[in-house]
Amino acid sequence: MRINKLTIKEAAALLEKGEITSVDLTKACFNRIKDVNGKIKACLTVCENEALREAKEADKRRARGEKGELLGIPYLAKDNIMTKGVKTTAASKILEDYIAPYDATIIKKLKEAGAVLLGKTNLDEFAHGASTENSAFGPTHNPYDLERVPGGSSGGSAAAVAADMCIFAIGTDTGGSIRYPASLCGVTGLKPTYGRASRFGLISMTSSTDVPGPITKTVEDAAIILKAIAGSDKYDATAV
Repeated sequence: MRINKLTIKEAAALLEKGEITSVDLTKACFNRIKDVNGKIKACLTVCENEALREAKEADKRRARGEKGELLGIPYLAKDNIMTKGVKTTAASKILEDYIAPYDATIIKKLKEAGAVLLGKTNLDEFAHGASTENSAFGPTHNPYDLERVPGGSSGGSAAAVAADMCIFAIGTDTGGSIRYPASLCGVTGLKPTYGRASRFGLISMTSSTDVPGPITKTVEDAAIILKAIAGSDKYDATAV
């Protein structure tokens, strides 16, 4: 069984039973990234050492009796979302070497839930685009046909989920930037209602309509992620 192909629900069940570990799952995703990212170009940054540390910690938390749908689940985040200590470029040469000094609120919530960050995904520069062809670091390709676009601007996230490079991914949506690439890549994408999830730590495209949200393999998985990232935030007055 290629465990990187699992859904969140399936992976969580196997982790709970002790049939796999988070380290197993994380390594399987990294092996897949190494196999296909050169062609698809979905990932801009890969955090292998950091992710394996997080996976080991997640396994320890489970060993202590902790439970959780996202505990030990590996994911990728769009590279316009702040991730402390990890490059956040917004697919622009302007921010090519920028290291985020703090986590976006949604990243903090996923971290607390025990999700394992594998790295950051490609996008149209500063999320201005609908094909992920406008990245300063080169275009992302649709995993089903490398001659076609994956949609955008969260094309790297959608392509990564479709190619089983991660169990789920996070994108942002202003005018279709989660829904459009999810559709073109045959996965599930959800733009939550504005204010449902905090925008704090997003590099804004249009602050009055930007929304972070999940890209997943199933609708059920999207619901799991929405539950984890939703809620009020003292750093975002529009979050409810």
